[in-house]
Amino acid sequence: MVIAMANDHAGTQMKEEIKAYLEAQGYEVKDFGTYDNESCDLSDFVYPAALAVAKGECDRGIFCDGVGYGSALIANKINGCYAAVCQDPLCATLARQHTDSNILCLGAKIIGGLMAMEVVKTWLSTEPLMEEKYRRRVKKVCDINDKHCVPVK
Repeated sequence: MVIAMANDHAGTQMKEEIKAYLEAQGYEVKDFGTYDNESCDLSDFVYPAALAVAKGECDRGIFCDGVGYGSALIANKINGCYAAVCQDPLCATLARQHTDSNILCLGAKIIGGLMAMEVVKTWLSTEPLMEEKYRRRVKKVCDINDKHCVPVK
């Protein structure tokens, strides 16, 4: 599995810790930056990473910023990106089971490294629920996405 990673200055340390874990577990990581703690604009890094997920160049994305919501707002503007902000393993489980999210957004100012690592492990290992009612609900969200978002080229 190829994971796109992106962050802003607030999420650099968290991203680096998660990246090291992912690589040790055999995941391929495409790191879109940033690579330091200097103030920067989140969209400069999340946007190209989200595009890589939307185009199928990466299977999933994990984005770290101060709160997580900035990354999610950017990623969810891209057709085919379904980003969820998760602050604990239960949220990660539900984000995968109920929405089949393909991008995880984490807030480095909200949760610490240990919690973030548990969220990542849970999110990566949880499969979407396949019962008809869940598939129907996910399809409705995909249909809304397809109706209102421009296809990624």
